[in-house]
Amino acid sequence: MSMEKILEQTLLYDFYGELLTDHQKQVYEDVVLNDYSLSEVAEERGISRQGVHDLVKRCNRILQDYESKLHLVEKFVTIKEQIERMEASLLEAEQPDREELVRQLNRILENL
Repeated sequence: MSMEKILEQTLLYDFYGELLTDHQKQVYEDVVLNDYSLSEVAEERGISRQGVHDLVKRCNRILQDYESKLHLVEKFVTIKEQIERMEASLLEAEQPDREELVRQLNRILENL
C-alpha cells in the first residue's frame, strides 16, 4: 500500500473514526493503523480472514462516504497548505512591507 493511501486512510479515520461502531474501530485500527495481518486479526477476533477483509473494505467505504458529504479532510488539507504558503512567504521576505504582507495574508485567509 502506498504511503499516500495510508496517510489518506489515517486522516479519514482521524476525522470520522468515532462514527464507526466499536467493533469496526477495533478491527480497522488493528489492520490499518497497527499493521496487523488479516489472519492475525481474524484469529484474535474469532472471525474469518475474509470477514476481516470485508469489514475493513466496508469501513473504508463508510469513511469515504462521510468525506464525500462533509469534506472535512479536504478542508483540513487546504488550510494546512495555505498555512504552509503563509510561512513560506514570511521566510522568503527579507524586509517585508508590513502592509503588503498583511494584504497577502488576508487574501490567503479569505480563500480558506
